[in-house]
Amino acid sequence: MSDQDREAREAREALERVQRDTDTLGSSALARMGRRAGEHFGAKDAMGTGEDGRTDPIELWGRRIGRALSLVGVVILAIWLLVQLRIL
Repeated sequence: MSDQDREAREAREALERVQRDTDTLGSSALARMGRRAGEHFGAKDAMGTGEDGRTDPIELWGRRIGRALSLVGVVILAIWLLVQLRIL
């Protein structure tokens, strides 16, 4: 490995450390979590999973509907639990 390659690698690592250290923990974690939730409920993991690399619209909307219904179910169960515990 030449000196120039080593210096370039060290510079990249230094820049990555600076970027990682300057991010505030709360806002970056919150933004990352929100982005992941949006991708999950938007069924980004179903994109391009067909046999020929294309997206099956039925599978895409099936996942979106299923995930939305599961979210509604969790909210209903949480409310029911709070009512049973006499918190609400």
